[in-house]
Amino acid sequence: MSLLAGHRVAVLGSMHDRPLARYLASLGAELGGSVEDASFVIDDLGLEATAALGIPADAVHVSVTAFGSGGPRSAWRGGELVASAMGGALRLTGELGEKPVKEAGDACTFHADMVAAAGAMAAHFARGTHGQGQHVDVSIQQVAMSRNVNGILVWQFDKRKLDRAGGCIAYGRAKVRVIWKLADGWCFHALMTGRLGAPANRALSQWMDETGCDNPMREVDWLAYNRSTLPAETRAQWEAAMARFFAARTKAEIAEEGRRRGINACVVNEPSDVLHDAHLAARGFLDTPSGLPERFALVRDGAAVAAPAIHAGTRSGPLSGVRILDFAWALVGSITTKTLGDLGAEVVKIETRNRPDLARMDVQVAASSATSLDDKPWFANLNTSKRSLTLDLKQPASREVLDPLVDWADVVVENFSPGTMAKLGLDYDRLASRNPGIVMVSGSVFGQTGPLAQEWGVDGTGGALSGRTFLTGYPDGEPVIPGAVPYGDVIVPYVMAGHVAAALQRRRETGQGGHIDASMYEICVQQMRDFLAMARAGQHPRRLGNADPAVPFQDVFPAAGQDRWVAISAFTPEEHSRLLEIAGPDIAAWTCIREDHAIAAQLQAAGIAAGALQDCEDLIERDPQIATREVLWDLDHPLLGRFGHVATPMRFSRDRMQPFRAPSMGEHSHEIARSLSGLSVADIARLDDDGVFH
Repeated sequence: MSLLAGHRVAVLGSMHDRPLARYLASLGAELGGSVEDASFVIDDLGLEATAALGIPADAVHVSVTAFGSGGPRSAWRGGELVASAMGGALRLTGELGEKPVKEAGDACTFHADMVAAAGAMAAHFARGTHGQGQHVDVSIQQVAMSRNVNGILVWQFDKRKLDRAGGCIAYGRAKVRVIWKLADGWCFHALMTGRLGAPANRALSQWMDETGCDNPMREVDWLAYNRSTLPAETRAQWEAAMARFFAARTKAEIAEEGRRRGINACVVNEPSDVLHDAHLAARGFLDTPSGLPERFALVRDGAAVAAPAIHAGTRSGPLSGVRILDFAWALVGSITTKTLGDLGAEVVKIETRNRPDLARMDVQVAASSATSLDDKPWFANLNTSKRSLTLDLKQPASREVLDPLVDWADVVVENFSPGTMAKLGLDYDRLASRNPGIVMVSGSVFGQTGPLAQEWGVDGTGGALSGRTFLTGYPDGEPVIPGAVPYGDVIVPYVMAGHVAAALQRRRETGQGGHIDASMYEICVQQMRDFLAMARAGQHPRRLGNADPAVPFQDVFPAAGQDRWVAISAFTPEEHSRLLEIAGPDIAAWTCIREDHAIAAQLQAAGIAAGALQDCEDLIERDPQIATREVLWDLDHPLLGRFGHVATPMRFSRDRMQPFRAPSMGEHSHEIARSLSGLSVADIARLDDDGVFH
């Protein structure tokens, strides 16, 4: 049974072909019809423009607009380029010192639609609790800003700004090169920190030795390597040697020998490569009437049982009362459970000092140290609204604490490599045998099945394999990282959270749980859907720079000041003519002597979509629209003080979110063991002495 079977979605504006509509259809909802008696209403018009349409009080109404409903700029004209510019994403894409370039496709719009999907499903669950519908408001600008957690943090703590990184990824203090020229194309490869990256880093070094390549990394202790603190001159030596090594390799060598060796490199695919991918074929991802992707995640239905009791929640938010057992780590898992927790769910985060969350280790700002696991603002941002329980799961006695939590939980979240939960005795089948109605969600790069399921990857892996990386850049240049901040890592969590909320509401009605399998690769391919359609039609999509085939005219132009730019989109020939009347035939000559925000204001007043390419200082200190949307939550931190935490970027008209700060490592271990697992003081002391709470 589909998660939204029997529900109808009224589609307003130009939302019919948008990812949000596809997402709801993928869950079984019917698209079309009037707003009367609609279960969901979706629009790209905003609350002001739809206020008189008589949307039913029990409908979930979702608006996704460039700047959000309400506020001084809600009526500003947007589009992908302008929203990306105003949200801070556009100025971080491209080569330093050169004109910024947009990410391939409608990247920020796709991200916003996935945020809206999670919000819609959370409001759907809330409707099952109190019977009322509500408005869910999503701003593409705010969503784009929310993706840049690193930039927001380094501005708040160090008053530094991230720059465009070209073929690199910025990690606070460090820029790590990740796109490498091959003999016949490009590949993605990143040296990763500590235990997480040590095997792949070591495998690359060994391969370099075997080929006779100069290798300054030969004696490196990879367990001690930290990408954030490596001296810049050392990194430059390493990367020069790696560049020579990769330049002598072919795409086939990387895809075959590199994968066999486990070096964590992948080929930068073109759209036609994606259509013929054996892994996607094995998972049936493109087995659709159109040959284009439809699903956003796989759902394996559980057995129908008596519907579990509905818990009364003490927190506010649309998911109040939901209980989450969180085995997640790093970005995908952390953002998933942050989202669920911020939406009101009670989240117990299982951690271990044997393998800390990556975000507890990366030193990105001056206030953090390499010796503490509790002073990282990155971790604090990604883990609001959770409690921390440290457990050594390799000790059998840990089950005294864990098994009662499995009984307690409605949802289990994990993003380990496929098979890891089974090794721990925590795979879906065993969880469901103990708690039949449980909903489990697994996030991974390649999904739980298929020939690549066991392969390890990172955010850039999904971008490279899906075609995003190949198609980002200028026609006469090389590909660049599609956004110097994460993408797949921040999209997948909203798909996971949306599916969880929908599955929980279905469970209320049928008693049926299930296992949700979310693949970063597949979700990134969803974002590339239009380019796949072009490839299926025999075309060969290429990098377009800032152009968009659906927009008659748009580009980025220099403004007065160092590295200041303005994005302009004309959606009709009439708008283009109006632009030329204002600026003259040489638009760059007109913009380069004017201030970026003044240009945007003048053109917006003339009905032309325009926006400054804002940085984090602009957004945090000066943007009046952002100031109205509560984009940062000021929370007190025991080591870092009070600072702005990036908000889950959706607004609800009825069920407001009230997040709380992230936990210290193991801060709530004894409390959870006592109050949720039901252990006595003596049992807790015994387990503590045995090192179970580690």
